[in-house]
Amino acid sequence: MGRKGALSQAEKSTIVQRLHNKISTLEIAKELQRDHRTIQKYCTNPQLCNGRSDKGKIRKKSYLSRRTMNKIKKEVRRNPLETSKQVFEKAGVSDVPKSTRCRILRTIAKFGKPEVRPKLKDIHKKKRMEWARDHIKITMMPEGAKKDMDVKMKKKIAVHWFRHGQRIHDNPALIDALKDCDEFYPIFIFDGKVAGTEICGYNRWRFLLENLKDLDDTFSQFGGRLYCFHGQPVDIFKNMFEEWGVNYITAEEDPEPIWKERDDSVRELCEESGITCKFFTSHTLYSPQDIISKNGGTPPLTLELFQLVISSLGDPMRPIPEPNLEGVNMPVPENFEKFALPNLSYFGIEPECEEQKKPINVFVGGEKRALALLKARLEKEKLFFEQGSCLPNHQENPELLAKAISLSPYLRFGCVSIRKTYWGICDTYKQVCHKETPSEVICQLHWREYFYVMCVGNINFDRIEGNPICLKINWAKNDELLKKWEFGQTGYPWIDAIMNQLRFEGWNHHVGRHAVSCFLTRGDLWISWEEGLKVFLKYQLDADWSVCAGNWMWVSSSAFEKALQCPTCYSPIMYGMRMDRNGEFVRTYLPVLKDMPLKYLFCPWKAPLGVQEKANCIIGKDYPEPICSHRDMSRENMAKMYKIKEELLKGHIPHCAPTCEMEVWKFVWLPPIEHHEFAHNL
Repeated sequence: MGRKGALSQAEKSTIVQRLHNKISTLEIAKELQRDHRTIQKYCTNPQLCNGRSDKGKIRKKSYLSRRTMNKIKKEVRRNPLETSKQVFEKAGVSDVPKSTRCRILRTIAKFGKPEVRPKLKDIHKKKRMEWARDHIKITMMPEGAKKDMDVKMKKKIAVHWFRHGQRIHDNPALIDALKDCDEFYPIFIFDGKVAGTEICGYNRWRFLLENLKDLDDTFSQFGGRLYCFHGQPVDIFKNMFEEWGVNYITAEEDPEPIWKERDDSVRELCEESGITCKFFTSHTLYSPQDIISKNGGTPPLTLELFQLVISSLGDPMRPIPEPNLEGVNMPVPENFEKFALPNLSYFGIEPECEEQKKPINVFVGGEKRALALLKARLEKEKLFFEQGSCLPNHQENPELLAKAISLSPYLRFGCVSIRKTYWGICDTYKQVCHKETPSEVICQLHWREYFYVMCVGNINFDRIEGNPICLKINWAKNDELLKKWEFGQTGYPWIDAIMNQLRFEGWNHHVGRHAVSCFLTRGDLWISWEEGLKVFLKYQLDADWSVCAGNWMWVSSSAFEKALQCPTCYSPIMYGMRMDRNGEFVRTYLPVLKDMPLKYLFCPWKAPLGVQEKANCIIGKDYPEPICSHRDMSRENMAKMYKIKEELLKGHIPHCAPTCEMEVWKFVWLPPIEHHEFAHNL
């Protein structure tokens, strides 16, 4: 005969574990060397085995009959998630105070007192299920209910939603979705606007689909596929919840305001449906909201102030390790073809000109290509650092005809991580120079970050009306001149060659972008930067909505009024001669002028007729005459800009502005001495 008396906590835990393993009370009593009746009494009512004082307390307060208590126990077993009031009402017991109900339920099944009793929406039911799993005595639950609860609570069916961030490496949202998931589905949704598809042309569509194809190939290596959907994200996710049982969604945060409505609607749907939905910052070095908050609630108006603010935030995060997809359960149904990545013809996208079919340089999309280019870029940076220089592209002779090696398209779509790029450059510099990286080395990445911050909360950042940081300049409207500018028919070879390269290949060197932007706006044609932005968003592979709009406002003097005015605007003749000294770039993208002597290449209308005939290019017949006189238009536009400047000085209106004249010259990639040379040429 075993010993009697109150059971210790360790003995109670042992009893619960043995009962769960279907061991009889007699065997438990022998194991613990306890009286069999003591074990039976504890199994019948655990509260009665806490000693004499507890025993008396329970009897004193429990005034319900045994029959009534049995009814309540049955209701608890049937509906373990009901409130105490609902349990007692279904058991036919009324007029029992809430405190007494809770005490009795705790006595029956060890219910803990919940902190809050919210309305039982789906999300609250899920929370109560989690609570019940941890607190309800296992032996009190029916076996079937216990299995159902375990399946619902333990199975994580995760979706990673690709938008930007089209990569596997340094993707915190993707890693979070993969963590401890039972099923994983990578998806991309064509909603008519994603990644700029609403207005983009052939080259951007081609590049996007190549990026997605690269992702699909990566997942295929591990037994999965990239699922592609067509429609509105909210409708698609509703179907996923019902058909696939998805309960976990992650995505990279899109910081631009044009995506806010889309993401907010998905967040709201997930909250109503009790689905976990997380967005992670990795498209920018810092969270734009953190920078604005650090600056007192408003964006910093100058790059110098911006750099001061981010320095107070500390270094950006380093890239995180690439996830291991080996062993991840990525189901692929037999009818996967309906989710497969479509081709260009599915969207009705065709090349807009013959040159797009066989371009001189081709940017091949995809993460693998992006990482290879980053590696090559860092090797090139290292070479220049060893020579005591930096930023290879910031030379007096820019590589206008370099092969398709720029990282900007890949950064725009997120094929390569901005953090991996930033730290790759900084670490290379420190390795070579043994000191911290100066701002000049990473200045272009700071410009990108700066424009992302400036657009936060400003849905009108890409237009004049309703844009608080943009000057309301009375631009002219001339569709004919705009069309000639877009299709490279201005009569200025430097401008036309740049626009042809943009349409054919989807990319220009920065000096080319500045030249054609200035020519369209304050330099010559006096056409709104909004029209130029639309053209760039159509053709440019790397056209971020915020960065592209910010650059257009900057170069057109629409977002500041201090330094970059018409006295230093680009001459479509002299600037071309300065940047393309042997004329190779112009001859490549304007083959009609390939035989024109260098002396007349940038102003072919000045060539004598005999020279034109010998070059097989008659101006006005084979190549258009200039659509305007740069000398006359620049002077006229200069007067307009001075008038605007005087009005601004009277109004004391704060605007996004360069810190100083030196900052302007760094932005346009010229040494300060060029200021005087160009002013003289004008």
